Amino acid sequence: MSSEREQENPPSSPKHFNQTMAPLAIESATSAQEMLDLEKNGHAERAQWVLNPPEPPSLWRELKDCMRETLLPQCSNFLSSRNQTGFKTVISVLQAMFPILTWSRNYKATKFKNDVLAGLTLASLCIPQGIGYATLAKLDPQYGLYTSVIPPLIYAVMGTSREIAIGPVAVVSLLLSSMIQKVQDPESNPAAYRNLVLTTTFFAGIFQASFGLFRLGFLVDFLSHAAIVGFMAGAAIVIGLQQLKGLLAITHFTNKTDVISVLKSTWISVHHYWNPHNFILGCSFLIFILSARFVGKRNKKLFWLPAIAPLVSVVLSTLIVFLTRADNHGVKIIKHIHGGLNPSSVHLLEFNNPHIGQVAKIGVIVAIVALTEAIAVGRSFASVKGYHIDGNKEMIAMGIMNIAGSFSSCYVATGSFSRSAVNFSAGCETAVSNIVMAITVIICLEFFTKLLYFTPVAILASVIISALPGLIDLNEIYNIWKVDKLDFLACIGAFFGVLFASVEIGLLAAVTISFVKIIIVSIRPGTEILGRLPGTDTFCDVDQYPMAIKTPPVLIIRIKSGFLCFANANFVKENIMKWATEGEAKDTKGIGKRTFQLVILDMSNLTNIDIAGIACLEELRKNLVSNGMELAITNPRWQVIHKLKLANFVGKLGEKIYLSVGEAVDACLNPKIAAI
Repeated sequence: MSSEREQENPPSSPKHFNQTMAPLAIESATSAQEMLDLEKNGHAERAQWVLNPPEPPSLWRELKDCMRETLLPQCSNFLSSRNQTGFKTVISVLQAMFPILTWSRNYKATKFKNDVLAGLTLASLCIPQGIGYATLAKLDPQYGLYTSVIPPLIYAVMGTSREIAIGPVAVVSLLLSSMIQKVQDPESNPAAYRNLVLTTTFFAGIFQASFGLFRLGFLVDFLSHAAIVGFMAGAAIVIGLQQLKGLLAITHFTNKTDVISVLKSTWISVHHYWNPHNFILGCSFLIFILSARFVGKRNKKLFWLPAIAPLVSVVLSTLIVFLTRADNHGVKIIKHIHGGLNPSSVHLLEFNNPHIGQVAKIGVIVAIVALTEAIAVGRSFASVKGYHIDGNKEMIAMGIMNIAGSFSSCYVATGSFSRSAVNFSAGCETAVSNIVMAITVIICLEFFTKLLYFTPVAILASVIISALPGLIDLNEIYNIWKVDKLDFLACIGAFFGVLFASVEIGLLAAVTISFVKIIIVSIRPGTEILGRLPGTDTFCDVDQYPMAIKTPPVLIIRIKSGFLCFANANFVKENIMKWATEGEAKDTKGIGKRTFQLVILDMSNLTNIDIAGIACLEELRKNLVSNGMELAITNPRWQVIHKLKLANFVGKLGEKIYLSVGEAVDACLNPKIAAI
């Protein structure tokens, strides 16, 4: 029977072939349909992931979490330690407040030896600089020494940086003198001026500590790196020009800080009276200090030479004036410096002053500038040593040291770059170098201030001028120009503002230009056309990756902004419509032929949207539909899809919501696969 069937339907006959292959074809078609259904179901399921996420956190919950993290950053750690004994809890809290309790446990004699050497080297530079910066702040010389005692001691206990050298600095001294003298003239009433400086120091400390306690360190970032570079360079030139008063022994000098006023005052004064002995003495020791610095840079083993050069200059010049009685021949000298430990100044703070509001504003500005300089210095040396400094603890430490300083006759102290560099080069191990420096200054205040009676003012001007080149970073200015032209604009805005207007105008110009940059970037966010990279499922910017392949029926656009809002939504909409319509006109060859059928909007970068942004999306969809195109969106973020659903925009899109750009493109090219 079987042979008869085989003869009836031989294997090579068409009838036998159809009978054999038909089940295979049916099975293949069934599996293809199953795969199609599976892919379709997969797309639908993934679209539901997009459309039905959990409810995002409410505004109240976000505010509550933000406040808890801001006001009670250590709350979780404290609660987790409640199972410990009370003694251990107290110890952990004290260690968080005073880092010295942590690192002192591993402190060794070798580290102490290095710290003592670094502290003594630091003091040799700090004493002449402190006296000079006090005169720059239009205060009596001893206030610079006072400021080198209490603040460094407090920072050594509470600070997290090992290399920062705390004390008065040139930029802060210039800020105080240039801004407070508009409220109170230091020459007509020096006592009232001093009281306002101490009150400003108190406010600066309050603001600095508040920034740290409430984690408001972002306020310091309002002064961008580029703005600080320009501000420092302009301030260095202004400070240098103001030292012409001491270098030339000019009696009557302008209180203004702009370069034109200073040069004009110098020119007029020189024509009437100036003392060449002061100029020769000051320039001679300035050359000596700069030469010592040059030798120290060439030979790292002689790091101590540029550090002690200012102190040597003070000692030698004082001896020269004393032995030759040059003060009788027109050489101006410091004369009497009050010795002894820091006197209390609590009773000198003036909170009932009619200008207290203006003093508080000056305190805010000085606090931000001082923190910016100190944190920049601390982070730069910490990165070299390979450890991390806590920015919030730094702010708290500097705030408390300035509050305490205002109670003990100190003006605003912060981290000095030049002295920190000396501290680092001297091989400091910990903040004990600040303690050694402070003790050395105390000894100087107790026993050696009388010896500084004949110190020439020209030497203090030379010491200040010698420290200024470190404030002008030409390489960094060039790098800013090379990398970001808008940052360079902020840099030169601060530079010329300080140079030709005032310190406040320079800061205001820098902050304004930085904010304008942010606004421009926000209002005109980037939008880019995407294409598929060959051999991958990755979609990238076609301008950045020319090899990316466009898909003609589909126009894929990604918004390069985190927030689509009233400020930028119209700009984004117009860009998309321009690309959709102009691209169609450019690429279409036949009449009536449409290049783009679908515009896919990649929202992966978009973290939030407002009512104006949603309205622009609705208008965009209507405009595209009127031009024969459809709109699809992919990968909307949590807050975005939530607001789009509440605004009923999701229903207007229909099934055009996808998890990824690849799925949206596949759905367009293969209409059998639906999104939802």
